[in-house]
Amino acid sequence: QVQLVESGGGLVQPGGSLRVSCTALGSTSDIDVMGWYRQAPGKQRELVADITRGGRTNYADSVKGRFTISRDNLKNTVTLQMNSLNREDTAVYFCTARWWRRDFWGQGTQVTVSS
Repeated sequence: QVQLVESGGGLVQPGGSLRVSCTALGSTSDIDVMGWYRQAPGKQRELVADITRGGRTNYADSVKGRFTISRDNLKNTVTLQMNSLNREDTAVYFCTARWWRRDFWGQGTQVTVSS
């Protein structure tokens, strides 16, 4: 199994940028896809972006062109660079990793976009 440790998050002004990172610990060689989800109050958790070990990416339509997901297989990290942030991006962001067809989750980090 794996443990996911997140860093980043915080308060940012509209139009600003923020970067969140996630480090996987444990049986990291068995991790397949890694990614980021987010959940706003009263809303369903939604996929933001994910990335395979080979670097194939997938983005939600709402973040295409603004967010970039990247992965370092040597450091077992996945990073989400968020640009041109707006208030609709305010949510708790969760790191996720697929390990033997089972999903593991980070504790979540708050991203608040406000002036």
